[in-house]
Amino acid sequence: MSSSRKKVIVRRFTGDTIPGYLPMSSMVGGKTTLELLDLEGRINPLPLSDIKTVSYVREFNLADSVNPERMLRRTFLARPRTEGLWIRLTFRTGEILEGLAATDLSLLDSMIEDGGLHFTPPDTRSNTQHIFVPRTAITDLQLIAVITSPSRRKPLERPSAEDLRKELQDELFKNAPSTSRPN
Repeated sequence: MSSSRKKVIVRRFTGDTIPGYLPMSSMVGGKTTLELLDLEGRINPLPLSDIKTVSYVREFNLADSVNPERMLRRTFLARPRTEGLWIRLTFRTGEILEGLAATDLSLLDSMIEDGGLHFTPPDTRSNTQHIFVPRTAITDLQLIAVITSPSRRKPLERPSAEDLRKELQDELFKNAPSTSRPN
């Protein structure tokens, strides 16, 4: 387990939220519980089946008991500009959440090691920087689009002036009648 722990807010299906600290990856490691380090310094085991989301946040916002994650947008307003897999999750409660997942092997690693999906939320300016959703919380997962950066085309290779001259000369004299002059 990584020694670096980040601020998280765990949202359960019951509606309550629990602030604490977790590593950024390999937080579950094949287990069925999530070991959250709470604000008092105790390890609090939480069953993955009870967890709806784990939001990696900038601040805990403990005064806000309704929306401490401060996620105002749950879907993208337009096509995302950042590279990644544009995904749409449907939770067991019927709620929908969109985000951008990685297009590399870390996506598969998180599904295997952590038993869930790591992605970036639609509103990157909110308090939530990153989200983890356990597989048990998801009833439907849709891939909306693969967002890539526009590729740069290689400029076409231009023939040299000598090659152009030779090609034009060959073309010009290809159909010319052959005449031979006596010497």
